[in-house]
Amino acid sequence: MLAAGGLVIRPREREGHQSGIEVLLIHRPDYDDWSFPKGKLDPDETPKQAARREVREETGYRCKVAGKVGRVDYATGNGRPKQVTYYEMTVDRGSFTPNDEVDEVRWATPKKARKLLTWQRDVDLLERWLADRRSRSGA
Repeated sequence: MLAAGGLVIRPREREGHQSGIEVLLIHRPDYDDWSFPKGKLDPDETPKQAARREVREETGYRCKVAGKVGRVDYATGNGRPKQVTYYEMTVDRGSFTPNDEVDEVRWATPKKARKLLTWQRDVDLLERWLADRRSRSGA
């Protein structure tokens, strides 16, 4: 199964100043988990198109794609292989309204996200993205 999703980020504001970043996490009541927004590709849809659509459907946010983060491969609960391509995104507009798939969203610092994320594969994706971000900034 092919899927795509978003690692949606925003600057973290603290005491009127930018202080790092926050990432968007979703809570799915059917699975009782915290993860990143994602979903299956529709026929004739590219992974980037699917990622934008899935983030919009699950969170209400229309996002700009900044670049590809990477791919995560795993087996679903019924043992079927799943490949999810993730993209770094920033919110352009929109607001969250609970829906059938997602009952809550939360913006979290990377430190808090590591603790909230249910799946180790999501933590690993976040870690890879953070390491790549540090190497690009020369830090």
